[in-house]
Formats: sequence, C-alpha cells, structure tokens
Amino acid sequence: MMTIDIQKPLHTAQGAVMLSVQKEIARGDFLTLFGKSGSGKTTLLRMIAGLETPQSGRIVVDDVVWFDSVKGINLPPQKRKTGFVFQDYALFSHLSVRDNIAFAAQLSTQEIDEIMALMELEKLSHIKPHALSGGQKQRVAVARALAARPSMLLLDEPLSALDYAMRAKLQEELSAIHSRFGMTAVLVSHDISEVFRLSNRVWKLSSGTITADGTPSAVFASATSSGKFKLTGEVLSIKKSDILYIVSVLSHGEIVQVTALESEIQALNVGDRILMSSKAHNPLLTRIS
Repeated sequence: MMTIDIQKPLHTAQGAVMLSVQKEIARGDFLTLFGKSGSGKTTLLRMIAGLETPQSGRIVVDDVVWFDSVKGINLPPQKRKTGFVFQDYALFSHLSVRDNIAFAAQLSTQEIDEIMALMELEKLSHIKPHALSGGQKQRVAVARALAARPSMLLLDEPLSALDYAMRAKLQEELSAIHSRFGMTAVLVSHDISEVFRLSNRVWKLSSGTITADGTPSAVFASATSSGKFKLTGEVLSIKKSDILYIVSVLSHGEIVQVTALESEIQALNVGDRILMSSKAHNPLLTRIS
C-alpha cells in the first residue's frame, strides 16, 4: 500500500497551479494517470520515483517513509525499489542490449536470461541501441527496469512514439508482465484505448487536481452509455449526408463510420477523442477529451 499526501507548485502554460494529491495506491494496482499536458501526471510519477521533490507532504509505502517534508526524509531513487521506464528509453548507447539490462541488476545470470526471453530479446543480446527499432528499445527499457527487482513499475508514456501495431503488442506484454510479477504499476498515458487495455484504475488529473478516480469505464463512460458496445477512437472527418452526418473514426487501427444527427456533432471536431457506444444498434458519440 502506498499513501500519497503531497503538494508541489506547477508552472503551466495557463499559469501557476498547485499539484495536490491525497490518495492511496493498493498493492497490485495498474493505475493510469490521465490528463492534458501540464496537469501534473509526469511530475507526480517523478515524485513517486524520487526524481523530483514535493514542496510538502508525505509518501509512505508499506509503513516505510519515502518522503516526509516535516521530518526531513527523502529517500533517493535507488532506495525506493521502483523501476522507471522513460518515454525516450534512456538506454546507454555504448552498452549492448544485455549489458543495458544487467546494469545495476539485482538478478542472477539465469534470471537475466529469463527476462530477456520474456521480452523476446535473446537474439539481440550483443546489439547496441542505435541499431534497434523503437519497439526493441522499449523492450530493453522495460527489461532493464524489471532487472532491478522493483516493487513498483513506473511508466512515463513509454509507447507514445510507436505505431499502433507495435503499441498494441507491447501493451499485451506489459499486461502479461504485470500479471506475472504481481507488481504495482503506475502509467502516464494520453491514449484512452491503452488505459482500457491495461488499467484497473484511473486518476484523471486537471490543473494539479485529481478530478476522477475509478475504473476506466467509470471514469470515461457516461452514465447514459450503458450500451452493447463501447469503443474509443479519434475523429478523422465529419461530413454531411442528406439530413445526417457521417463521422469517420479511427479506432484500434480500423476506420469506423457512423451516422449522427446534427445535435450530436455540434461539440465534435476533427482530432477529438470520442467514446462510441451503442444502445439497440443506435450509436451514441460522446466526446471524452
């Protein structure tokens, strides 16, 4: 169990705001921090890892104090038992794949071999990072984080630079890793489909405040959207056809076209993320970001 009660000023494009979080994370949760840029997601993740320092408050994990501003306690990152996966991978360019994973590892040679097999990296053991694809680099970054035997895996938009097919594959692998190792995971993501695929819990942040906390369905789905299906996607185009409108949506790598009334598309724009749901075969479109 992690208890977080921290405050830190943020300087955003909209001005200064206070990031203030008073929450608990249960052991084994896969929690996603979701919100617009500047809402405090990455700052919160980095404060958990010990890479940034709160202005005030406490972070306590299983009765061990990681941070306490009053008592002057601030454990360094290496003592917090977290594995951090950065958006830009942060691999050592001069080391091979295996040496990157083995760096600071607390595992035996056999255990490192097992992690490399799990992440499908055995054939890349002696390759340097510059020769790897984005998906391969991300596998190495995750494997290196696991090799430190973390009790918590922290993921800062690790898949955002990858194409859809590779993102989907690595999402499946992250889900399998979470289940296999039973560790707590905290993910920063802007991808709602990724949130639904990976998380059992979401904190929705806005201007430094958690405005929603619950399952992905509870946080993103409208109470009126209890239909037969729910899909998330991005609006590609909105075209008028007689008295109706045809809305083209990119969802999970496929383009879906649905009809909508003028009243339903008033708040929609190309590029919006939406939730598509159905009641008795009548699609409902709900803007979610």
